[in-house]
Amino acid sequence: MIYVDADACPVKPEVIKVAERHGMRVTFVANTGLRPSRDPMISNVIVSGAFDAADDWIAERAGAGDIVVTADVPLAERCVQAGALVTGPTGRVFDDKNIGMARAMRDLGQHLRETGESKGYNAPFSARDRSAFLQTMEQLCRKAKSSGE
Repeated sequence: MIYVDADACPVKPEVIKVAERHGMRVTFVANTGLRPSRDPMISNVIVSGAFDAADDWIAERAGAGDIVVTADVPLAERCVQAGALVTGPTGRVFDDKNIGMARAMRDLGQHLRETGESKGYNAPFSARDRSAFLQTMEQLCRKAKSSGE
């Protein structure tokens, strides 16, 4: 299963493309409406507007052999701890080796924004990010399928 933290996710079409190639199911989880799909391998879950509702829904279900796509580092951390394979939309893989540093950097950035030391601008999503994501998704799908066999 592939779970996608779908609010503001820039790589939904890429997830579908790779998932179809591997015959994997995809669940898009969001607080807002999603475009429905006729593909039986794709489902949409709309959660309440409560803070972290989509994150909680994904974290409660994701586990070993699943793939999670999220830019949210705390959600990535929860999913890595549950044994899921996790990537951000730029193709950055989160795993046991780097999730601690990713969380520390995220928390530092949040602190700097709260104190006014940083404006917190994010680089725009690029074609290079999209390409890196496609490569990472391909690798994670292969890994997930080989671990499930």
